[in-house]
Amino acid sequence: MKVKTRVQLSAMMFLQYFLWGAWWVTLGSYMVAIGFSDIIGRTYATQGWGAIIAPLFVGMIADRYFSAQRVMGVLHLIGAGLLFYLSTITDSRLEFYLTTLIYMATFMPTLPLSNTVAFNAMRDTQKEFPPIRVLGTIGWIVAGLALSFVLAPLVLAGDSAITLEQTVWPVRLAAGAALLLGLFAFTLPDAPPSAAGTAPKGIAGILGLDVFRSGATRAFWVFIACSLLICVPLAFYYGYTNAFLVDKGAPNAVALQSLGQVSEIVFMLILPLMFVRLGIKYVLLVGMVAWAVRYVLFALGYSGSEIILGLAVTGILLHGICYDFFFVAGQIYVDKSLPKETRGRAQSFLALTTLGVGALLGGELANAVVNANSADGTVDWRTVWLIPAALSAAVTVAFLLLFRNAKAQQNDSS
Repeated sequence: MKVKTRVQLSAMMFLQYFLWGAWWVTLGSYMVAIGFSDIIGRTYATQGWGAIIAPLFVGMIADRYFSAQRVMGVLHLIGAGLLFYLSTITDSRLEFYLTTLIYMATFMPTLPLSNTVAFNAMRDTQKEFPPIRVLGTIGWIVAGLALSFVLAPLVLAGDSAITLEQTVWPVRLAAGAALLLGLFAFTLPDAPPSAAGTAPKGIAGILGLDVFRSGATRAFWVFIACSLLICVPLAFYYGYTNAFLVDKGAPNAVALQSLGQVSEIVFMLILPLMFVRLGIKYVLLVGMVAWAVRYVLFALGYSGSEIILGLAVTGILLHGICYDFFFVAGQIYVDKSLPKETRGRAQSFLALTTLGVGALLGGELANAVVNANSADGTVDWRTVWLIPAALSAAVTVAFLLLFRNAKAQQNDSS
């Protein structure tokens, strides 16, 4: 790969995840500040709708008619306008929710589109993609650090009565990043439509639902079911961690959360070793256990109105295990468990199940739990965190008892 292309793709990944991390992490705290705390979980569940729309959009439009980088550019330009408009809404819950929903319908398709642009420019994806994709994680981290240590001093000017997370500026920073990426996308290497002139796959094929006819094993379906179920308690973390940290007075909350992405990089590097030492089943189990432990740490991580920083930070640092040992490992498991001709559709089905259905169910449940445990502006965070801890533990036990993987390696060379 040419140096210029490598730089372009690295910048694309950096901006893609910078803009996501700049506002998605802090959205819950901002919604509390403008009086929309009762719809936080539901608003975060819009990611699920976006994930359901993404394969339809990519499979029916981008794969057949337009170059991926141009579609991505148009979507980000539309998204920039939507984010800026979102930053002006402070008096209508319905308008705020619908604007977020429409934005996520434009943003989530850009995730597979960015991968398509990158893959199309590579000769050896196994070798060339990881060091470029890691720039996305770095972009997420930089967004958190920029909010806490660059934007906050400029915007707040020493005002200790409010935190940056409670202001509109993270959303506007993301809007600016989306505008920049939208324009930059048109300069990226061309990724022409890969299925131009081919017959449509049908909705089932695009969503990956034809994986039901792929001869998948019982172990595969146990994994899919547990993946969906573990994504229900996962929604509590993404929707409410920042609001929890801000509520309990944690310093530089968004920067603290970026430590989770630092650990993600570290555990990504040791994941291959863990496959050798533990095998796929126990790597997945460790990831699921980490989710339960994280929520217990959050439940114990405060006393009165004060955060117990050590416990909270430990819970955040578990993100690398939570994400890499279950979600990344799960993608690898799917790739090794099915014949080569069905792997792509199986990955689409996994994304639909986890980022789509799981995120939707989790967002609604988290919204209901937090509302049921809130009174007069005070949230019973201990109960809020113990519920997803119990759910994660139950899914872990079910996976331990039901998952019997004997054939994951047989299709590896298929």
